[in-house]
Amino acid sequence: MKFFPSRKPNKSRSEMYGAQPLRLHRSEQLDKLESETFDILIVGGGVTGAYAALDASLRGYRVALVEKSDFASGTSSKSSKMVHGGLRYIEQGNLGLVRHSLLERQRMRRNARHLVQRLPFLFPVLDKNGVFDKRLSSAFESLLWTYDLAGGWREGILHQKLTPAEVLSHCPTLKEEQLSGGFMYFDARVDDARLTLALIRTAAFHGAVVTNHAEVIATTRDPHGKVNGAVIHADSREIQVKARVVIMATGVWLRDWNGLKKGEASSLHIRPAKGVHVAIPWMKIRNDCTVTIPVAGRSRRATITRWGNVSYLGTTDEDYQGDLNDVHCNRSELDFLLEGANSALKTDLRPEDVVGSIAGCRPLVGTAGGKTVEMKRNHEITVSPDGLITIVGGKLTTSRHMAEETIDVASKILGRKKACSTKTAYLLGAAGYDSQAILASGGLSAHLGERYGTEAHFVSDIIQSDPRLLTPIVEGLPYTEAEVVYAVRHELASTVDDVLSRRIRARLMARDASANAAGRVGEILQKELKLQPEQVAEQVASYRAAIKHEKSELMGTSE
Repeated sequence: MKFFPSRKPNKSRSEMYGAQPLRLHRSEQLDKLESETFDILIVGGGVTGAYAALDASLRGYRVALVEKSDFASGTSSKSSKMVHGGLRYIEQGNLGLVRHSLLERQRMRRNARHLVQRLPFLFPVLDKNGVFDKRLSSAFESLLWTYDLAGGWREGILHQKLTPAEVLSHCPTLKEEQLSGGFMYFDARVDDARLTLALIRTAAFHGAVVTNHAEVIATTRDPHGKVNGAVIHADSREIQVKARVVIMATGVWLRDWNGLKKGEASSLHIRPAKGVHVAIPWMKIRNDCTVTIPVAGRSRRATITRWGNVSYLGTTDEDYQGDLNDVHCNRSELDFLLEGANSALKTDLRPEDVVGSIAGCRPLVGTAGGKTVEMKRNHEITVSPDGLITIVGGKLTTSRHMAEETIDVASKILGRKKACSTKTAYLLGAAGYDSQAILASGGLSAHLGERYGTEAHFVSDIIQSDPRLLTPIVEGLPYTEAEVVYAVRHELASTVDDVLSRRIRARLMARDASANAAGRVGEILQKELKLQPEQVAEQVASYRAAIKHEKSELMGTSE
């Protein structure tokens, strides 16, 4: 079995990324929050806040980022995982967003090359009852040409027209009866949680102070009424963070934010749009790309995407008015997705086939009225009279640009304009990564390469020091115990849920097996963090209770 060899990078790469893995100690991060004064404090550890922290740190600002739960624990771990321009936006007439999104897609493909991979999209053409019928195929191909010319060509391959046999070679479980052909075009996908984490770790490498499980309970103001920091609660500590600028990058949670100065009203109207995905064993689908399928009686189309040994099916796009901290796929949403899949495929998918699910809310900006699926995915940046900056809206693909514009606004307030450099800034693990060579090697090397890039040898170093840690942590998945150790030492994982839900994606890919693994993860956390046995027992019980609640919501049963 091949491992990434232990090696020292050359001088230039060593200077840029460090010959040793970046080690983050939670207590040190909290101490810095308490003792230092920052140019910018960013509230929210999703992808937008993470990119903002990286941008600001690269400009030389003193930056802090705090997240009330875990990094990417909200929308940024529950997206469709797609980095794309969006054909639908062409249909809406928003060609500018498509063109810009495709440019940002390629920047992400370069700067996070180990995490962002090419993703083929397949549109089957049916004689009737398809995403579109045969009579509209010429019009759809014109749409694809527009997409390619708008920036799809940057991927190095244009859309293709497929015969029925070629369509079935990519998804043999598609029903053949009315299949007349298909189209394939190319975008990209990413593990959204690991992308967010890579951004945060890269920001920390460049000097940012970052911490999770640190909730802002109030913003503070100077005698003139201007925002000058925040009070956070973390690990039974109450810390007052001093900052010249505060940025709220909390996504949909901005809907419930009550930290404005008394008498002020927010001009933003946050409209959460719920999206869900369910994971099905891949052998029941056997697709090698993203397959777009119709859902009878609905204007929304669904997609099925392979990820490892599962295919995940989604998504919905509906208004959500409930508790943003308790968003789950429910039985009616599950039935909707399974109905669409069963109508398009020669398979019988049942609720008990589902091995995991995710549900999150898109942070749309707009008032009530009309369908959320028809709303534009533009972002908005506002500055309140007390100087508080808010950024909301947009989408994963455009998060870098959103962050750039946000830090531009912060720079004006600081009076120190500095150029943005994130267009060409590699994330940790990306510089020098050769995906073809690593993936061709297969086995553990390929698995670690897709997750850590050139930093994968730090994980294999842990295995070399203790070969017992090569043991898989979750039955049926390739993740090793060494990756749990790495997550604790270098990725600020401090709970069982941090590890199983986001450092590795076991909760989505093997929900029940992840619950079984919770005890072993707790043992590793106890050893690495010197936790008390009762703390570990509480974490394990909490994770298993969350799994039980998730399954209850999904199956429509009482707990």
